[in-house]
Amino acid sequence: MELHDVWFVLIAVLWTGYFFLEGFDFGVGILTKLLARDRAERRVLINTIGPVWDGNEVWLLTAGGATFAAFPDWYATLFSGFYLPLLAILVCLIVRGVAFEYRAKRPEENWQRNWETAIFWTSLIPAFLWGVAFGNIVRGVKIDRHFEYVGSFWDLLNPYALLGGLVTLTLFTFHGAVFTALKTVGDIRGRARQLARWAGLVAAVLAVGFLLWTQADSGDGKSLIALVVAAVALVGALVANQLGREGCAFSLSGLTIVAAVAMLFLSLFPNVMPSTLNGDWSLTVSNASSSPYTLKIMTWLAVIATPLVMLYQGWTYWVFRKRIGTQHIAEPAH
Repeated sequence: MELHDVWFVLIAVLWTGYFFLEGFDFGVGILTKLLARDRAERRVLINTIGPVWDGNEVWLLTAGGATFAAFPDWYATLFSGFYLPLLAILVCLIVRGVAFEYRAKRPEENWQRNWETAIFWTSLIPAFLWGVAFGNIVRGVKIDRHFEYVGSFWDLLNPYALLGGLVTLTLFTFHGAVFTALKTVGDIRGRARQLARWAGLVAAVLAVGFLLWTQADSGDGKSLIALVVAAVALVGALVANQLGREGCAFSLSGLTIVAAVAMLFLSLFPNVMPSTLNGDWSLTVSNASSSPYTLKIMTWLAVIATPLVMLYQGWTYWVFRKRIGTQHIAEPAH
């Protein structure tokens, strides 16, 4: 295996970790409108991800940085062709971070309600747009002989990509509901399990359709194995949620996301961005990569830094592992 193949795998791992962690993060943000009945319950939901949401986004920054350094042509074509949806995601992530920090700075109800509404929409929109973006990456887009995107914004809104957006939206909502049941006590815990059941059923129907479509278009034996793992894990997560085994349900919903993302990257390889105009114009791991010397330096840096980041993030989750409920929410000190 050459270094550009190794970095394709590493980037796939980074995106998988991002969707696993930010998936329940987005899901909890969506649940602030779907599940919470009052301000105290919204504060409970926000507090479940309060210590970890910014750490989860490190995976996105690392995935973007690794793509820029390891596959500059992929990065350039992707960010120029997908400029509007990626800009919308970036704006949402900025507003979302500000909303988490600013919502409790003033006691007025309008002030807090507006920031809570911002958390909902800036969780829902990226959860949908990431699926649209990756749907287009796997399906292929209009790339010319110069490896430049020559399509329009509307070309990105095709049925396959839109279905991918619905899959990530519903799957992240299910993942967030299971995480909420795992991290809370009281009435909200039971309602989170009920909502997870319905969100999981909808996600299962959409995901099976999307993954079968992917397998039919560009899959092989390895991607088929990943598809089966994703399907079995999702069924297992639904069963575990029904039995009240929140830890098992969360692990299996996470495995569903991991297997589904792995299937997309397995279907994509050795391409990184297929061209729908001419297969010879597709961006691949070989023609889009940096020089071997650059990849060698990056590999040594990754070997040193990655374990440290993972240890620190794991320690953060361990410290904030306990359940919370409305009885743990203190009165605002204004």
